[in-house]
Amino acid sequence: MALLETLTFALFALVTAGSSLGVVLVRDVWHAALLLGVALTSVAVHYVMLRAEFLAAMQILVYVGGVLILITFAVMLVREQGPETEVTRA
Repeated sequence: MALLETLTFALFALVTAGSSLGVVLVRDVWHAALLLGVALTSVAVHYVMLRAEFLAAMQILVYVGGVLILITFAVMLVREQGPETEVTRA
């Protein structure tokens, strides 16, 4: 049982570190927001593994549900329209 817990921790530690690194290195803001969601969700999994279910629920509700949605709306409102979406006038 301890080996399974160790492997699960190692898997989610790699997911957390990889997605956090992706948030910093990716150039597109939308993809960075999605990777931030993956990182915050995997931190919630770490809380569950520590038997802190309340903290995991608060991580999901506050950070993934609140902050990430706020970032998503900000990205959608501020994002510039490309030339393929412009309407040409005759």
